[in-house]
Amino acid sequence: MKITISKENYLKAIAEAESEGEAAIAATLARRLEVSAPAVTMAVKRLRRDLLIRVGREGQLTLTPRGREIANRVRYRHQLIERMLTEVFGMEWYKVHDEAEQLEHAVSADFERKLIEKLGVEGTCPHGNRVGMDTPSDRRGRGLAPLEEVEAGRRARVVSVFERDRKLLEYLDGLGVRPGVMLAVLARNYDDTLNLAVDGRTVQMGRNAAARIWVDLIPPKSLW
Repeated sequence: MKITISKENYLKAIAEAESEGEAAIAATLARRLEVSAPAVTMAVKRLRRDLLIRVGREGQLTLTPRGREIANRVRYRHQLIERMLTEVFGMEWYKVHDEAEQLEHAVSADFERKLIEKLGVEGTCPHGNRVGMDTPSDRRGRGLAPLEEVEAGRRARVVSVFERDRKLLEYLDGLGVRPGVMLAVLARNYDDTLNLAVDGRTVQMGRNAAARIWVDLIPPKSLW
């Protein structure tokens, strides 16, 4: 069975939808991959034939063990490339996702080993995201919460951000909000914005952007 770039992209899209808590159905793949519904239908047939996915009664797509192995390998190489671009070449963190999308399929096993030797096996991508299944429920189980849910007066550390939106990443970079940054929610406003204290200054952020940021709440009596 030949694993093509197209198959890798579909399997990766299913895995990413799962991690973001979105239903992995044909319409989801069409939107994420920017392809037509007939193209998705044909791809699903091939993936099902190759025993890489299962299709539920309601059209829900799930990865088989082999399909998940392939998806995770692509996502891991994507993360290694992002880390290489930031840690070795100093590229801005908000640019590396798009670059990795272009390079992830070209990484050979030998190059992957070299990257691991250079970067190590531990660590998250520059956006703070993990490889493999990491759903919103998983994150909540580790005590994390979306920034949009944090009450006024609470402090938090940014853990991860949604990385598939370049404009969002550039916006967050302009506010000084990135993984590892400490912030405080000063106020929750009537117009669905939040006032935040970030690095000694006050910034305003909309709820839609805040919903794509996962934070670790600081106990109220802890010091910065």
